[in-house]
Formats: sequence, C-alpha cells, structure tokens
Amino acid sequence: MVKLKVYIDTSVIGGCFDPEFEEWSTNLFNDFRNGRMIAVVSDITLDELSGAPEMVQRNFATIPHEYLEVLLSDNETNDLAKMYMDEGIVTGKYFEDALHIAIATIYQVNVLASWNFKHIVNLNKIRMYNSVNLKYGYPMIEIRTPREILRNEDNERE
Repeated sequence: MVKLKVYIDTSVIGGCFDPEFEEWSTNLFNDFRNGRMIAVVSDITLDELSGAPEMVQRNFATIPHEYLEVLLSDNETNDLAKMYMDEGIVTGKYFEDALHIAIATIYQVNVLASWNFKHIVNLNKIRMYNSVNLKYGYPMIEIRTPREILRNEDNERE
C-alpha cells in the first residue's frame, strides 16, 4: 500500500502543544511515527522550526527518518511562490506561506496540512492557488487541516 505523503508546516508541528489543535496534530504525528503516513517538510519548514520552542523541536525529532522526507526550495519553487504573489493571493510579507504551497505543488505531495486559516487552509485562497497552478501548467494541490486528513474507523468501514 502506498503511504500518503503529507507536507506539514510549523503550525501542525506546534499544534501538538495548542489546546485547540493538539488532538489532531498529535494523532497525525502518531501516524507518522507508526509509519502509516510519510511526513514531508521543506528546508523552509526546518528554518522556521529552528526558532521554535525546544519542546516543538523535540516533538518534530520523534518522527523516524524512514517516515520523513525533506524537500528543498529552489528557483522554480521561488518563481511559483512569486506568481502567487503577483496574482494577489498573498503579499510579500507572507512569502514563506506561498513558498510552502509552491514546494508542495512542484514536488506533487499528496496533501499539505496546516492550521494557518488566513493564508493556507482557506477555501478562497486554495481556489486561487490552484487557479495559478493550472494557469502555469502545475498540478492542483490538496490543502487540508490535520483533522481532515486523519482516517477514523467509521470512515474506513464505509
């Protein structure tokens, strides 16, 4: 069985310590630790994580290397992120949010997980990201919260 590759941003990693998101982020991390899914991050995520509290960094380090994939930003990912800005999806202040989307798009990750409702997990923004992707020949990207990605027993029986 092919494992789902889930790009996670720092909001998901830190979400393990936020009462509002803790249950779902922790369950997603358990799926990574147990090899049910592959955690995907980028060099941008790792850079953001370097400034995070130690407990968040330690939590991230619990993902076994065989269930973790690290992607690198490059000229193409930067160019696509700039296209998102040129189309007015985000401003330059939120370039890294656009870069997360671009990296996950170009590397064709199965789904991007985030708790960032303003710039990432936002129906209007998702439609706009995908519109730009299609306009420039890139695939559409699935963007969800960890809660939407997790499989529960009721869904598996249907």
